[in-house]
Amino acid sequence: MLRPERMSRVSVTGAGTVMDAVVETVHDLRLLHVTEYDGSWEGFEPGDPQAGADQVAEKLVTVRSLKSILGVTDEDGGPGNRLVTDEAIDEQLEEIRTEVNDLDDRRDEVRDQLRTVEERIETMAPFVDLGIDLDLLQGYDSLAVAVGEGDAESVWEAMNRSDVGQYRIDDAEGTVAVFAYTDEETLADVLVDATFTAIEVPAGEGDPAEYRAELRHEKQKLESRLTTVQDELEDLKLEVAGFLLAAEEKLSIQLQKQEAPLSFATTDNAFVAEGWIPTERYRDLVAALDEAVGDHVDVQELERAEYDEDGHVEGVEEVEEPEAPTGPATAADGGAEEPEARTDGGVVSMGGGPPVVMQNPRGAKPFELLTNVIGRPLYWEFDPTMILLLTFPIMFGFMIGDFGYGALYLLIGFGIMRSFDSEGWKALGGIAAWAGLFTAIFGVLYGEIFGLHQLGELVWGGNPPMRKGLQPAELEYAQLWLIVAILAGLAHVSFGYVLGFIKEASHSLKHAVLEQGAWLLMVVGFWAFIFSDVGGAMKPGFLVGPEAALNGNPVPLGFAGFGETVGLVGVGLFVLGLVMIAVADLVEAIEAVFLKVLVDGLSYTRITAVLLAKAGMAFVVNLLFFGAYSHHGEFHFLIGKGPAAVTEGEVMFPGLMHLGIAGVVVGLVVLLVGHALVLALGVTSAGLQAVRLEYVEFFQKFYEGGGDEYEPFGTERQFTADQ
Repeated sequence: MLRPERMSRVSVTGAGTVMDAVVETVHDLRLLHVTEYDGSWEGFEPGDPQAGADQVAEKLVTVRSLKSILGVTDEDGGPGNRLVTDEAIDEQLEEIRTEVNDLDDRRDEVRDQLRTVEERIETMAPFVDLGIDLDLLQGYDSLAVAVGEGDAESVWEAMNRSDVGQYRIDDAEGTVAVFAYTDEETLADVLVDATFTAIEVPAGEGDPAEYRAELRHEKQKLESRLTTVQDELEDLKLEVAGFLLAAEEKLSIQLQKQEAPLSFATTDNAFVAEGWIPTERYRDLVAALDEAVGDHVDVQELERAEYDEDGHVEGVEEVEEPEAPTGPATAADGGAEEPEARTDGGVVSMGGGPPVVMQNPRGAKPFELLTNVIGRPLYWEFDPTMILLLTFPIMFGFMIGDFGYGALYLLIGFGIMRSFDSEGWKALGGIAAWAGLFTAIFGVLYGEIFGLHQLGELVWGGNPPMRKGLQPAELEYAQLWLIVAILAGLAHVSFGYVLGFIKEASHSLKHAVLEQGAWLLMVVGFWAFIFSDVGGAMKPGFLVGPEAALNGNPVPLGFAGFGETVGLVGVGLFVLGLVMIAVADLVEAIEAVFLKVLVDGLSYTRITAVLLAKAGMAFVVNLLFFGAYSHHGEFHFLIGKGPAAVTEGEVMFPGLMHLGIAGVVVGLVVLLVGHALVLALGVTSAGLQAVRLEYVEFFQKFYEGGGDEYEPFGTERQFTADQ
C-alpha cells in the first residue's frame, strides 16, 4: 500500500503485416501504457497513421462541433450501448449536420435581430424623457439640431456666448435638445464648451414613447421566435444525442487505433512497440497476442525495476534478456533482415520512467485526492495515502469533537458521493465522510452534541472520559491537549523522517544518515531534553515536575518528565545530529541552530488552538440562545430553568429564549446561523490546519511527487457495444 503497483517494461516486436491486429488486441486489453518512440534508433522511424485517419479525424471534429452546438453531455446518452456502424455514421452525420447548422444559423440570426432591437430600445430612453417627436429632431435644411445628455444651464451659457442669433433649448431628466439657426458644424463647435454629450437621433417618426412600444412588441416577437428555434434544437438534441455520443466514441476509438503507429519504431517491414504494464498482467498480454497473431510477434518483458531519484535503474529482477529486433518475424514473411535496435546489454529500450498505479484499499481511495494535490508519487517513492487515512480524520475529528457536527459532516459527505459522478467530487465526499465519522466518535468521548453536554450526561453519567478544557475548572485538560498535540506531532514528524531515511538509503546510505538520520536524532534529542528535569525551573509546571498535568490530572499517566540523565543524553543526540547535518550541508545546520525541530513540534499545538476555538464558538452560540451561569469555574447552560432560578453562581447571559416570543424567534435564527457558521468554519480551520500539517510538516520530510499517471492504450466503452 505504501508502494505503487509493480510495473514491467515490455517490448512487442512484429512484422508490419500484423501491426493492425496487434493494435486491435492491445487496445481491447487496455493494459499497455505506450512509450513514445523518440527516433533515436538507427534505421527506425516513427510509424505513419493508418489509411483513413484523416477522414476519421474530420468526422470526429464534425461530431464534436455538433455536440457543442446542441449542448450534448454524457448524461444525454440514454440507457444501453448502441451498435453504430461506419455506414450509419456516413448516412446520418451529414443529415444531422445540415439540420443543426440550419437551426443554429436561424438562432444566430434571431439573436442578432434581438440584440439590435434591445439596443434601439435602450437608446430611446432619453428621447422618451424629452417627449419631442422624432421627426422634429432631424431633417431640416436651415436649422441645426443637437440632442444629448448634459447640463441645460451649461448649454444656455455656451449658446449665449456664441454668435448664434436664434436658438431654442429643451431639456428633461438630463437630456437636452438644442435648435439653432446655423449649420451643424457651428453648433457642434459651440457645444464643445458646454457640459454636453451628443447622442444620435434614431430613425423614426412620431412620439418616441409609441415608437419604443413598437420596438418592445418587436422584441417580444423575436423572443418568441428564438424560443421556437431553441425548442427545435432541444428536440433535435434529445433525438440525436445518443447517436452523437456513440459516434464520437466509435470515431475516437478508430482514430486512437489508426494513430497508434505514431508511437512505434518502424521499418518498411517491421515495428517495435514498447511500454509499461502491471507485472502481474504480463502473461495476459502474451496470451492475447499469441491468440491473435501467433508467432508473427515477439513479446518480451525487458525489466521489472525499481528506480532511484534520478530515474536510473536501481535493481532489476531476473528477467530473461531479450534479443534486439533483427527481423525474425519479418523473415518469416519473406522480408529482408531489418536493422538492429539495441542498447548496452542487449535490452531494447525507448527510455522513460514507469507510470504510477496507486495501490490503496477502497476506503483509502478518497485520500488519493489529497496526495495528488501535491503530485502523484514517483515510482520509487512511498505513497502516503494510507497514512493520510490514518492521521487526517483523527486530527480533524479531535479538533471539532462534536457528535452533532460529525453526523452532519457524515451526511454531507455521503450526499456529495451520491450526487456527483465526478471522481474528484466523490473523493471529496469520501474525505468529508471519514472526517465526520471521527468527529462524531470524538464527540461521544467529549460528551458533546452541538456544543451541549447533554450527550455526556446520557452516555457517561456526566463524566465523559475526555473534556476540551474550555472552562476554567478544566484548565488541566487544555494543558494536556497541548502536550498530546506536541507528542502526536513528534511521532508524525519522526515517521516522516523514517520514511525519508528508507527512501534515501536505497540510493545512498551515507546521504540518508547525514540528512534524515541527523534530523531524526535532533528531534528525539531536543524533545527528550524538553521533557526532562534538566533546567526544570525554567519550564512550565504543567510540562514536567510533580505538578505536571501528565502526572495525575486529568489523566494519570504516571509520568512527570524524564530524569536528568535522559535529558543530557538528549542534548548529546541533538549536538551529534547538528554536527552530522553541518557535514552534509552547512546551510541546513544554520537552520537547525534556529531550532527548526522546536518549531516543527510546536506547530502541532495549532490542533489544541483550533479545538478550543471551535469549542468557544459553539459555546457562544448556545450562550446567546439558552443563556448560562458560572459556578466554581464551570459553565452551565440555562436549559430547563430561567435566570431567576439561579441561586448559586453568576448569570453570564440570560439567554434569548428567556426573553419572550421575540427573543425566541431571534434566538432560533442566531442558533441555526451560528451552528451553521461553526460547521462551515470547521472545514476552513480544522480541515485546512490538518492539511497544512500533513503537507508542510510531514510530506516535506520524504515526499517529492510528480509521477506519471498510468494511462493504458485503449478506451473504456460507455456508449457503444464492442463490435
